[in-house]
Amino acid sequence: MKHTTLACLATMLLLQSPAWSAPEPTIPGYSFGQPQVARAPYSEADLAALKKVMLFSDDDALALRQSKPILADQVDAILDVWYGFVASTPELLRYFSDAAGKPDAAYLAAVRKRFGQWILDTADANYDQRWLDYQYEIGLRHSRLKKNRTDSARSVAQIDFRYLSALTIPVTTTLKAFLASKGASPSEVERMHAAWVKAVLLQTILWSHPYVRDGQF
Repeated sequence: MKHTTLACLATMLLLQSPAWSAPEPTIPGYSFGQPQVARAPYSEADLAALKKVMLFSDDDALALRQSKPILADQVDAILDVWYGFVASTPELLRYFSDAAGKPDAAYLAAVRKRFGQWILDTADANYDQRWLDYQYEIGLRHSRLKKNRTDSARSVAQIDFRYLSALTIPVTTTLKAFLASKGASPSEVERMHAAWVKAVLLQTILWSHPYVRDGQF
């Protein structure tokens, strides 16, 4: 019975969340490269050091770019899978629910459009200061410093820190089938998937900055 209820909830959310179409001239709340985005408290040199420790290479960046045309017309299907996972996981759904604990369809729909753009941005990142600044902005929007502000949502105050990196696994695990769907060789799929694991973990590490005490990041 519980499984059936969660499945129905997942379906409801998918139907209420409009399909993402790429790329829109303006996605509400998407502010990459805009002057209102604060400068990140970490630098390109900090990023280079972090990438070195993570074994993130130029080959990984090339693999991500190789994945972009494979994923571009599958974004909506990817989001269906990810939103279905959120809908069936109460520990995650609460972050997109209103004060009464009911899923906020408008909030979910707004986030969905930016989530779709994030897939393409991740595949095509150039890792410059503007990219770093937007990672910091995303981190702020997950934390109690800015969560809910972008969409005027009335949800819980923050996404708890422990789930930032944890979501690397469901996101990248479910992505692998999409990477393999256009005829890439098994070795190419493995190469792209490994790059995606690194890229998602790299971003969630940067998003964690607002949660960490000054001087400890």
